[in-house]
Amino acid sequence: MIDGSVEIQRVSFEGLRARLTEVFRQAGVIRHNAGILADNCARCERDGVHSHGIFRIPGYLGSLESGWVDGRAQPRVEQAGDGYLRVDAANGFAQPALDAARSQIEDSLARSGHCIVAIRDSHHFSALWPDLEPFAEAGYVGFTTVTGVAHVVPPGGHTPVFGTNPIAFATPVAEAPPLIFDQATSTMAHGDLQIAAREGKTVPMGTGVDRSGNASDSPESILEGGLSPFGGHKGGSIALMVEILASALTGGQFSSEVDLSGHPGAQTPRTGQFLLLIDPARGDNAAFARRVAGLLEAVRSAGQSRLPGERRLRHRRDAERHGIPITRQDWEALAK
Repeated sequence: MIDGSVEIQRVSFEGLRARLTEVFRQAGVIRHNAGILADNCARCERDGVHSHGIFRIPGYLGSLESGWVDGRAQPRVEQAGDGYLRVDAANGFAQPALDAARSQIEDSLARSGHCIVAIRDSHHFSALWPDLEPFAEAGYVGFTTVTGVAHVVPPGGHTPVFGTNPIAFATPVAEAPPLIFDQATSTMAHGDLQIAAREGKTVPMGTGVDRSGNASDSPESILEGGLSPFGGHKGGSIALMVEILASALTGGQFSSEVDLSGHPGAQTPRTGQFLLLIDPARGDNAAFARRVAGLLEAVRSAGQSRLPGERRLRHRRDAERHGIPITRQDWEALAK
């Protein structure tokens, strides 16, 4: 959230994307990849997902300047089977690796009605919904997940083993934007925890533990200890599943294997990403999107006031009308 007492200005999406592209270019990222990363960050900022927008830029730059990630990486795409792609990100960012596979993904979907994408040796440092939204808008159901730096302790534990290990799901909806949810399998995203610490706030008890394994409401103590999985043992099981899909299956590192110690300033996790896309029309169900719309209406009628992604879309509409709100300090920092 942007504090109302802070001076802000409104900038266009195109203006923010252009400035971010230049930031990445000057940090040594090749032009095509810089544009993809800038577009991703600008989308997050536009949609009010501040923990994955320009807040992340210092982490991107730290990883690039330390040599931890290769901004000039050229991903390699391999056809591993019918509807199965392997992508070696070559120690580059995950979004350009996914983009490199896009034409083959589209071919697999047209031919087989599904596509599994296993990306390895990749750095993913953003939200996952931008990865899925274009496919859901094209009519496909999607699921994706990534591992990260070990920030999450297993249930009852005291030592981080899992990343925040987000999962995202997307589906088309008749006569409406796609439904997309994107959530960490930890009680809180690590970026949100960092923001809480920066703003001097406390967090609910149960969010995480200190370095001794004791529950804490202090973001600073939890940053030294570890976050907890959401839902106790059930969330821990899902975090474990993510490690298996996004690291073991892809051939990437587990969260607990990521070692940034030799690269001061680096923040991005070098792990893997798993992506599954399905064409619902192949299920002999032409009414799929309409049935999903009916289900969502039933959920609203049952009393749920806000569906996943609706707040993000409200921010998007506001930004499209009035521009993206950015603090003057952040805008000037990007210019430098």
